[in-house]
Amino acid sequence: MTTTLALAGKGGVGKTTVAGMIIKYLAQNQTGSILAIDADPSSNLNMVLGLDLEWTVGDIREDMLEQVKSSLTNGGAAMGTMPGGTSKRDYLEYHVRSSLAEGSRFDLIAMGRGEGQGCYCAVNHNLREVIDGMSRHYAYVVIDNEAGMEHLSRRTTRDVQHLFIVSDPTQRGLVAAQRIADMRRELDINIENAYLIVNRLNGEMPHALKAFTEKMDVPLLGTIPADEALAEFEFSGKPLVELGDESPVYRAVEGMMRQVLK
Repeated sequence: MTTTLALAGKGGVGKTTVAGMIIKYLAQNQTGSILAIDADPSSNLNMVLGLDLEWTVGDIREDMLEQVKSSLTNGGAAMGTMPGGTSKRDYLEYHVRSSLAEGSRFDLIAMGRGEGQGCYCAVNHNLREVIDGMSRHYAYVVIDNEAGMEHLSRRTTRDVQHLFIVSDPTQRGLVAAQRIADMRRELDINIENAYLIVNRLNGEMPHALKAFTEKMDVPLLGTIPADEALAEFEFSGKPLVELGDESPVYRAVEGMMRQVLK
C-alpha cells in the first residue's frame, strides 16, 4: 500500500523545505521506497534533494504536442498515435520514466512548466494514469504542490492520506491556509487527514495568531522555528536533506512525522 503525503500553501512559505525534511525523515526512519513529485513549476525540489534534473513532465508534454501538431499539419499521425505509430500513452510512459531522477533512497519526478495554449485534457489524463501507475511501486509518495490546491487533482487520482498546509506566522499566510483547507473538499480526490504547519516562527506564536489557528477548520500539527543556519546551508549549495539531525528545523518536522505516521 502506498501512503501519499501532499504539501500546499501560498508561495514563499517554505513548502519545499518542509517537503525535503519529510523526505529526509522517511528515508532515515521508514522502510520502503520514496517518490517525490515536484508539482511546482519552479521545479527546485531537486536542489533540496541533491538530484540532477534534466527533463520535466512539462517538457515532455509540450514536446509531444508539438510533434503531434507538426505531424497532423503534414498529413501524418492518426489522432491516437505519435509519428511512427507509437501510442501517445506509450510515448508519455517511456519518457516520463526516462525523466525520473533516481537517488539511493528516493526518486523524483518534476512536473515543470505550466500549460501553454490549447486543450490539455487528454494528455493530462494520460499523464495522470502514467504517474499513478508508477506511484504504486513506492511505499511513500510526497507531492510538493503549487501555491494553491486547484491543480492537485490534475496530478493524481490517488487518495491523499496526509495533507500538510504550510503557512508562515502571518495573518495573510493563515488566511490563505484556511482557503486551502476549505478548497480540499471540492477536489476530485479524497483527503483523509489535513494539518496546519506554521513555518519560520521566531519564538512563541503571538497570541492573535494562536487564536486565529484555533478557529481554523484544520488542526495545528506543529511549528517550525526560524533558523539562520538553514539559509547559510542553502547558500553553500548543499542539499537540505544533508542537514544534520540536530537541526531545529529537522527536529521539528521529525516530531510531527512521528506523530502522524506512528
